[in-house]
Amino acid sequence: MTSELHVIFGTGPLGKWTARHLLKQGYRVRLVNRSGQTPDLPAGAEIVRGDAYDRAQAAALVAGAAAVYQCAQPQYHEWVEKFPPLQESILAATSAAGAKLIVAENLYMYGDTHGQPMTESTPNNAHTRKGKVRQQMSAALMQAHQQGKVRVAMARGSDFFGPEDTVQSGFVYRPALAGKAVNQVGRTDQPHTFTYVADFGALLATLGTHDEALGEIWHVPSNAPVTQAELLAILSEALGKPVKAQVAGRFMLSLLGLFNPGAKEMVEMLYEFTQPFIMDSSKAQKAFGLRPTPLPEAVRATLDWCRTHP
Repeated sequence: MTSELHVIFGTGPLGKWTARHLLKQGYRVRLVNRSGQTPDLPAGAEIVRGDAYDRAQAAALVAGAAAVYQCAQPQYHEWVEKFPPLQESILAATSAAGAKLIVAENLYMYGDTHGQPMTESTPNNAHTRKGKVRQQMSAALMQAHQQGKVRVAMARGSDFFGPEDTVQSGFVYRPALAGKAVNQVGRTDQPHTFTYVADFGALLATLGTHDEALGEIWHVPSNAPVTQAELLAILSEALGKPVKAQVAGRFMLSLLGLFNPGAKEMVEMLYEFTQPFIMDSSKAQKAFGLRPTPLPEAVRATLDWCRTHP
């Protein structure tokens, strides 16, 4: 292991998978969350309690780091109020440390591309509340890089799933294991890019260890798009039995949103699942030789994780 320190804010699936890939390369890894505890801490990683909103704490946590990774985020329904100040605090701390800042993003800032594939050069044209937050935050990162305040690289992935992720596991994989109908939304016949969380972590770790990646946006290497119906067929094959689905549309999500703030926030994002939603990731694949984990293999690994983490 080298003495070079890499600090990761957030111990969710992205934080943990980024840590695993960095540890494989021999780097020192410090994970930060509010409690200072997490299940399944990657072997060899350090975990520290800290409040990323507190700029003094954030600065102390990243002092001496070579790279900082922003994998933390507030609750889905709190993005508008809490996400920008979280990033501002982490950015300021990283700048003071003279470290690189690697940020995990999604595709919301592109807005509705009307089925056209998204590349790293697709214009930002957000039309949703959360998309506008992402667009604002991404613009702030690029501005900070261009002004020389901090060296930044951004990794953008589509809807992700896999071991450690409790969202898609709760909607799809755990119900399938229990013999229940899985939950899908919108239309099940439209092609959609799904990102495997371990591949997302691999790209984040790559960006943090390759200076040529700085100042740019990179899409996570992901498999060719599949429809939700095709994903269901892959899931059925992995389980060796047919899996059924229940599909929620705008009305049902709006109804659920009366009781569940997370479901309410999904309504404005439904456009992702009513038409083709395709992310091109050839740039990162060509630049770094990264390849997405084959979808059947990723589905099986997710099911295995759900079995061992009831």
